[in-house]
Amino acid sequence: MLGVSAFPLSPALSSPTWSIDYLERTMRGRSLAAAALVTAIGFSPVLPAEAADTPPGVSAAALRLARQPLPADDGWAAAGTGTTGGSAADAAHTFVVRNRAELVAALSGEAAPRLVIVDGRFSMSVDADNQPLSCTDYADPAYTLEAFLQAYDPAVWGRAAKPTGPLEEARVRSAKRQGDQIKINVPSDTTVIGINGARIEHGSMILQNVRNVIVRNIEFTDAADCFPAWDPTDGSAGNWNSLYDLVSLSGATNVWLDHNTFSDGNNHDADQPQYFGRPYQVHDGASDIIRGSDLVTVSYNNYYDHDKTMLIGSTDTPGVDVGKLRVTVHHNRFGNVIQRAPRVRFGQVDIYNNLYVATADDYSYSLGVGFESSIYAENNYFLRSADVGDGDLIKYWKGTRITAKGTLVHVGSQAPRAVDLVAAHNAAYDPDFAPDAGWEPVLRTRLDPTALVPVIVKAAAGSRRLGI
Repeated sequence: MLGVSAFPLSPALSSPTWSIDYLERTMRGRSLAAAALVTAIGFSPVLPAEAADTPPGVSAAALRLARQPLPADDGWAAAGTGTTGGSAADAAHTFVVRNRAELVAALSGEAAPRLVIVDGRFSMSVDADNQPLSCTDYADPAYTLEAFLQAYDPAVWGRAAKPTGPLEEARVRSAKRQGDQIKINVPSDTTVIGINGARIEHGSMILQNVRNVIVRNIEFTDAADCFPAWDPTDGSAGNWNSLYDLVSLSGATNVWLDHNTFSDGNNHDADQPQYFGRPYQVHDGASDIIRGSDLVTVSYNNYYDHDKTMLIGSTDTPGVDVGKLRVTVHHNRFGNVIQRAPRVRFGQVDIYNNLYVATADDYSYSLGVGFESSIYAENNYFLRSADVGDGDLIKYWKGTRITAKGTLVHVGSQAPRAVDLVAAHNAAYDPDFAPDAGWEPVLRTRLDPTALVPVIVKAAAGSRRLGI
């Protein structure tokens, strides 16, 4: 099936007479690739003309999707020059990759529009012979975790300063060795799209100081940091901090992240040990957007079983982020992620038609209202457990401005009910939020009724939903 994000909802489906039960019955038992769903939701796809040369092993449908630009008005990434990625790539810059070495090679070389089609599943943590590497393989000869724990135990080192000295330097060298192996540096004017259940394991995709990039239909899992940094000054008890996001935008402009899946795989943070009384956290963000990144659309992705999910803006210090970090987040599923869905600083961020599942025991919050942020949250659907309050769905992080409208909250077997998230938070916590973001979004292809969000998002969000 073609991407839901590209097409308007038919007037019939927008009608209040349509029920969520009706749509579920209509779709029950049908593949997402079936024409019945296309008919039901009223798709009218308009895609670029098929290229004359189709790479071996790639279907014509896959190549058409690979050349699809972000549709007009689909979020902030449609602003400015829009986002076309590698849609103009010629045959010499169209690659099909099936392992780490091929991916690195496809993303290297001269500046030119390029299409990189990721075929199947592979790991970035492998050697030149495509054999798996472990944390031991990355460790500097002068580093062991046991020695590190002995040297920087707060009872020995104290809590007033971050670690320094030979062991910390050996940890940094170890981390660099791992980073050099697992990082995926994506250049400007590139589309990276998956086919045949594409999955990149143990890798960190980096979009740094680039523009016009599209990443679609890929499952990203477990970018675990083998060498987390210990910071005894982080909070009252100190924290372990990891280095690698599954996808990281830093100074990136006009980016479309669409129909991807992000998770920790089978390596959950909850299963990690504690050292110095703090969780040994090996994962960082799922898709962080920081350091002056701008004009980004995050659509139809599936985030699940992750802690620090999406950080928009990395510091409270005014600087490169001011006037930037304009991001649209729509039709994504956030399934039992702990926090940052997203947490925002500075930016004007449009968050609409997302499905939130907040039933995990260690759930913290979903929307983080950070320093100088302006969040416009509309028609989002929250499925929460009874022990999570309505006022806990958003959190104060030194920001004050948030418009939150059209929210439905669903608890257990109860019927979904309308909730004013700002009023609920203000009734439970201080300081109060101002219920006005100070701006209104205009870059949207459609706004779905909140009651239909669970069905639409469950059906369409994540990788393996585009029929390629």
